[in-house]
Amino acid sequence: MRIVLGIESSCDETAAAVVGEDRRILANIVLSQLEDHRAYGGVVPEIAARAHLDHIERVVQEAMQAAGVGFGDLAGVAATTGPGLIGGVIVGATVAKSLAMVHEKPFIAVNHLEGHALTCRLTDDVPFPFLLLLVSGGHSQFLSVADVGAYSRLGGTLDDAVGEAFDKTAKMLGLGFPGGPAVEQAALSGDAARFALPRPLVGRPGADLSLSGLKTAVRPCRRKTARAGFRARFVGPCRQLSGRRRRRAGRPAEKRPNRLL
Repeated sequence: MRIVLGIESSCDETAAAVVGEDRRILANIVLSQLEDHRAYGGVVPEIAARAHLDHIERVVQEAMQAAGVGFGDLAGVAATTGPGLIGGVIVGATVAKSLAMVHEKPFIAVNHLEGHALTCRLTDDVPFPFLLLLVSGGHSQFLSVADVGAYSRLGGTLDDAVGEAFDKTAKMLGLGFPGGPAVEQAALSGDAARFALPRPLVGRPGADLSLSGLKTAVRPCRRKTARAGFRARFVGPCRQLSGRRRRRAGRPAEKRPNRLL
């Protein structure tokens, strides 16, 4: 059986998988760097690259052990070679090339986006052709996939990627990182009709996305919420305190419109 070791290090996860020629996944080990980046509200490329360097050897060893195979059993070694964060890509590609050279196996360079595009055939045996929504890092696009290597781009983001919009929105709202799950969780108990947020490019021809305006529209909503919170927590108590002081001085509390905000 032809077996391939695959290594992925293009962003903030160090991963290694062993796959058989029948497309059966024999092992899949993923090490998340989430806690390394949480304090920064996003992925820091230098931190990601150093973490890949620290952990990739162990992740590869665990994948090979879980699959129950040795390097001599491999038919090739594959790795993501882009697009992605260049520091992490270099780490994974260098390790894969070294293993291939030492064990005299072919090295297979994999395009990160093509890997995403074809994963559904690996996990769910989706037949060609199929329509794909590809959301990864800075990429958000609609593709028609006719075959391996045969892709047609139907549309995509004109500005921010989906992940970027979620992360920046979560940061504005103080929800933490990663933004997608944080915003989704907060939305479960929210009111979808409370703010009139735009729906970009709705009704226009084509399959393009635009998320920058939607993300920007969140900021004034946050300010409105902050002002309401400030009013409830500060203005009300101040009025009550002022009324008590006037009553103690023998003067009726004066009703005046609030002009603080």
